[in-house]
Amino acid sequence: MKTKVLLLILLFSLAPINSINAAECEIACVDVYTQDGQLIFEARKGSGPKASAAPKPVTKPKAIAKPKVIAKPKPVIPKAVVKPKVSTPKKKQVVKKSAPVAVVTTSLSDRLSKSLPTTGISYQPNFHPLINVPVYFWNDMPTAFQSKVDLIGEVIDVTMRPSFTWAFGDGSFKSTTDSGAPFPHGNITHTYSNPGTYPVVLVTTWGGTFTHNGVARTITGQIRKVTALTITVVAAHTRFVN
Repeated sequence: MKTKVLLLILLFSLAPINSINAAECEIACVDVYTQDGQLIFEARKGSGPKASAAPKPVTKPKAIAKPKVIAKPKPVIPKAVVKPKVSTPKKKQVVKKSAPVAVVTTSLSDRLSKSLPTTGISYQPNFHPLINVPVYFWNDMPTAFQSKVDLIGEVIDVTMRPSFTWAFGDGSFKSTTDSGAPFPHGNITHTYSNPGTYPVVLVTTWGGTFTHNGVARTITGQIRKVTALTITVVAAHTRFVN
C-alpha cells in the first residue's frame, strides 16, 4: 500500500514539471555551449515534429423513398397474350471515402557556431634576453569577447572572458587574467637563471555567460587555445675595467 502511495505522489509531482518544460519549449528553447573549440548557439521553437490523422466524416447519401405504384385494372381482351415484365437490375451507388488529412505540428530550429579570437606571444627584450634580467611577456588578446546572435527571432547575447596560464619552459608557471604589456607597464615577467633555449607556452581558457530574454546563464564548457614559441636566453659577457 505504501509503495502505491509513493508511486502516485511521484507521478503527480513529475507531471507539472513535464508540462512546464513542454510549454517553455513551445515558446523558445535556447542553449549556448562549447564543442570542438567553438562556441555553439542553438534555438528551437515549437514542440514538434508531431503528426496526427484527423479523418473527415463520410457523408452517406440519403435514401429517397419511392412512391408506391398502384396498378390499375386492365381491360380483358380476349385472346391477348401478356408478355412478362423484364426488370433491369439497378446499379449500386459507390460511396467514395475521403482520405484522412494529416495535421502536422512543425517546429523551427537553427544552429550557429562561432570561433573565438586567437593570439600570439610577445616578449621584451626580443633579441637575446640576458640571464638574471626580467623578461616581459604579453599577448594581444582582448579582455572580453562579446557577440549578439539572432536565431529564428530569438536574440542571444554572449560575453566570454579569457584567463591565461604561462609556462616559461624552466618549470615555472604563472596564472592570471592580465594580458600583460611591454616594459615598464607589464605585470607578467620572468627571470631565467641559466642560458639556453626555452619553450614558452601560453594556454588561454575562455568561459562566460549568455543572456536570453533578460535571464543570464552560464555557458556549458570551456574553450582552450594553446600558443607556443621558443626563447633563447644568453649570459652576459663579463669585462673588467680599470
